[in-house]
Amino acid sequence: MSSQKKKTGIVGGAGYTAGELLRILLNHPEVEIGFVQSESHGGEPLWKAHQDLYGVTDILFTPDCPVDSVDVLFLCSGHGKSRSFVEGISSWEGTIIDLSQDFRLKEDGNPFVYGLPEVFKKEIASSKRIANPGCFATALQLSLIPVAQILPSEVHSTGITGSTGAGVKPSETTHFSWRSSNLSVYKPFTHQHLGEVRQTLSYLGFKGDLNFIPVRGDFTRGIMMSSYFDCSLSEEELIETYKEFYKDAMFVDVVPFNPDLKMVVGSNRAVVYPRIYGKKAHVVCMIDNLVKGASGQAVQNMNISQGFPEGEGLALRALRF
Repeated sequence: MSSQKKKTGIVGGAGYTAGELLRILLNHPEVEIGFVQSESHGGEPLWKAHQDLYGVTDILFTPDCPVDSVDVLFLCSGHGKSRSFVEGISSWEGTIIDLSQDFRLKEDGNPFVYGLPEVFKKEIASSKRIANPGCFATALQLSLIPVAQILPSEVHSTGITGSTGAGVKPSETTHFSWRSSNLSVYKPFTHQHLGEVRQTLSYLGFKGDLNFIPVRGDFTRGIMMSSYFDCSLSEEELIETYKEFYKDAMFVDVVPFNPDLKMVVGSNRAVVYPRIYGKKAHVVCMIDNLVKGASGQAVQNMNISQGFPEGEGLALRALRF
């Protein structure tokens, strides 16, 4: 354990991912919260946006971002805002963990490493600029990366996500009366997370087609990812491949039974269930979209980059009942 706590700042502190970050960071033994910025709530107590924090902390939202007062900065603003913010503090030497999609794709001049610990842990440990993966992207990659080198030319995946994946701002498709007892497909084959998934899978050796169908679920939290592809491995060989790949992955479990969302909701865990049916492999992956799919993974990346134990502050039990 380090002798002095690291100070953290949150930019865009009123949304769901920031709320999850606060829930984790307030109980993290190695850090203290330096500031939480919000344009809409400046000067107000955190509970004005996150009512579960009433009586827990007296921290106030700040309208500005005193980055020189912190060591680690989490960017929780909407997609498209992080790039200009980072450009404005280009000389700042602290660690930035961006939860938007602005820096996930490798481009000329992009100093951010991709923050999927199960593949890029060494790069994360030596970087001060980390692009946190998307929620669908996390579930889809954890489903496929152990077999990326042997995947056939075509993979089919369907992911069902809770309404929190759409963010805190209300819309027609997050309204309770529309979402309740309802399902709908959106952005088939074109979801914005596909670019980062293909980037990682290509790095690991997969050059084929990834066909992804996202579905809006009638629940608030969690992602169920279901993927299938042609496979010549026996079921025993497939399961062993996944177990071997994830043997050192702190938050990924290869389970021996068909999983459900309540195994992971509220936790930073991912569960993966690979099986063979005839000549097809079928892989189920469950995560909490706000924790392992966003804020929990961001804290995991902070722990790795700052030299803390990887699981520090992340001993979160799933809300099973």
